[in-house]
Amino acid sequence: MRLNGEPRELPPGTSVQSLLEELGCDPNRVAVEWNRRILRRTEFRNALVSEGDELEVVTFVGGG
Repeated sequence: MRLNGEPRELPPGTSVQSLLEELGCDPNRVAVEWNRRILRRTEFRNALVSEGDELEVVTFVGGG
């Protein structure tokens, strides 16, 4: 699979939620595009990443 354009190995059955936890990302502060489709946060736990998938994870940063 590719994460933000970089190859990455994951164990079979890894969910997007698990990947975000591994990355240390707060699921409430990211947007995830999975194979060119924006996932809803409610889908993170059930979306299983497979070989050949492409994910883009974008973190929201506040500031002023």
